[in-house]
Amino acid sequence: MTMTARIARLFRVATTLCGLIAALSVLPANAQRPSEPAAAGERKPSLPDGPGGFDFEIGRWNSVVKRLKRPLSGSHEWVELSGTTVVRKLLDGRANIAELDIAGPSGRIQGVSLRLYDAQSRQWSIHYANIAAGALTAPMLGDFRHGRGEFHGDDNLDGRPIKVRFVIECDRRESCRFEQAFSADAGKTWELNWLATDTLIEAPDPSPR
Repeated sequence: MTMTARIARLFRVATTLCGLIAALSVLPANAQRPSEPAAAGERKPSLPDGPGGFDFEIGRWNSVVKRLKRPLSGSHEWVELSGTTVVRKLLDGRANIAELDIAGPSGRIQGVSLRLYDAQSRQWSIHYANIAAGALTAPMLGDFRHGRGEFHGDDNLDGRPIKVRFVIECDRRESCRFEQAFSADAGKTWELNWLATDTLIEAPDPSPR
């Protein structure tokens, strides 16, 4: 190969490389390479375990509640209520308090829920009081695992002992679902009686004070 031919070949290679570099440089900024993970916003949010379990709920929420009017009676009559839930952090997150105020054609429900974290058992206890009754119900115990909160307790309904199950899941940061079910046969079967969907209205200011 003559010197002139070698120079011509090197020129063609250099021209090809420059073309490839130019093509890569004009890829859209949001183009996703095969090695890049999907956007974090597409994943279901993970509720933290441990003492930060209820951090997701701190703030003001719009609450839409469907409630079974007469649980464990064979009735299938549901009523709908709506209003707000306001959750405040206490003691650096080791406790929090939720204030519920909802109303509908069936009446108004105002209640308060106190949640306490036990560092030794690594569990939360939930203590609820309907203001109309003026007393706390028996606590439910549980925790958050893999982005899901589940709590269980014993109570009574119209004088008979029942078991209570409460489940919390979030589709995304701004929307969460709360389900309550009762069992009259020691947990063999469950009847859903409370379904709440909360949508975030206002999150707390994260800036330091």
